Amino acid sequence: MTRLPTPRAVIVIGGGIAGLACAWYAAQDGHRVTLLDRGGPDGDRCSLGNAGMIVPSHFVPLASPGSVKAGLLSLANPRSPLRVAPRFEPEYLRWCWQFLCAARRSRVALAAPALRDLALLSRRGYEALHLLWPQGVPLAEHGMLILCRGRHALHEEREAARMAQRLGMPVEILERDAVAALEPGLDMAIAGAVRYPLDAHTVPQRVVSTLVAGLAEAGVDLRWHTEVTRLRRDGARIAAAVTSDGEVGGDEFVIAAGMWSAALARDIDLPLPLLAGKGYSFTLRSPRVRPHACALLAEARIAVTPMGDALRFAGTMELCGIDPTIDPRRVAAMIDAIPKYYPQLGPADFAGITPWAGLRPCPPDGLPYIGRTRRATNALLATGHAMMGLSLAPATGRVVSDLIAGREPPVPVSLYSPDRFAREHGNARASGS
Repeated sequence: MTRLPTPRAVIVIGGGIAGLACAWYAAQDGHRVTLLDRGGPDGDRCSLGNAGMIVPSHFVPLASPGSVKAGLLSLANPRSPLRVAPRFEPEYLRWCWQFLCAARRSRVALAAPALRDLALLSRRGYEALHLLWPQGVPLAEHGMLILCRGRHALHEEREAARMAQRLGMPVEILERDAVAALEPGLDMAIAGAVRYPLDAHTVPQRVVSTLVAGLAEAGVDLRWHTEVTRLRRDGARIAAAVTSDGEVGGDEFVIAAGMWSAALARDIDLPLPLLAGKGYSFTLRSPRVRPHACALLAEARIAVTPMGDALRFAGTMELCGIDPTIDPRRVAAMIDAIPKYYPQLGPADFAGITPWAGLRPCPPDGLPYIGRTRRATNALLATGHAMMGLSLAPATGRVVSDLIAGREPPVPVSLYSPDRFAREHGNARASGS
């Protein structure tokens, strides 16, 4: 029998998709949950403008040899899909060094099975949420196509597909005619594609609004426009979250505040390296053509997702720090690239679009921070998902709720330890997983 947890007062800091998922699973365990967020229920969270993809195929962390090569090439090209904006601040340089140290083939080989397991757990979580809220959490299970314009990209994606096969993931390598049969009526200027059948997509805005409504119905205390300015300690524990409306005490504290998690972690002496990775998206409300499945444009690294009658394009990773401004050169690079894959679309289709930008919290090793920290006995982290926040949210919420309840999570989580960089700094208080 599943052991029922003793009800506790759980304070979740952050109302993005990870925080909402943590609050949902904790509430399902019978805990008294309070969620604190600096914005409103309809605020412009990083969760809202993303590609809406649920992608077990994305098991290679951002910190990889390929990313290092792309980052170096981007120094001379501000339109590059992956852009490293040079800065000379100590924290930024430290993050870059940690990234280089983590971007090894041996590290990728270690991380890939863990990310696969977490992603598959999340996929099952979305299936359950879709059964609970069929309209509120749509789940389009059509797989994902990685479209390759040239043979070189197709060769690289075939190599990645072989790695997926070794990990037991279903994958199909398709020539151009086979791809065309999957998307009738859609012209594609491609050499071929790789298809991942387990991948799916949803509509982020609907998922977020449905979770907010579900939390309210479950009795979660939703405190919007409540900024947490610091965490007050009492010995080895967090006593309260200090907010703009006073202190909020609790038994367990979940830090799920995206890029702002690092500042709160400092209140419990936890080094939590995070760098903002800015991503862009724009949405065509009535596109002249609309694919059936979501896709990734391989060379351009642009995600393409049908969302109802609309079509969303999302892409670029600009490692820039906390800077929400939109660089028109990067938006222009996306618009220039899209017709090279979809000749039926042209510049006129994108006239007057309103681009969106969000800041993704990126750890230097490309793995999220999920779990307890030894720096405070009642603190848990749920942040650092980079581009995978929506995809990994249900699994993150499930793991956090299991740890609060004293249950063993269904997947190994030691690689996601929030203490892993504290250990690298040689602090004995933070050693272990």
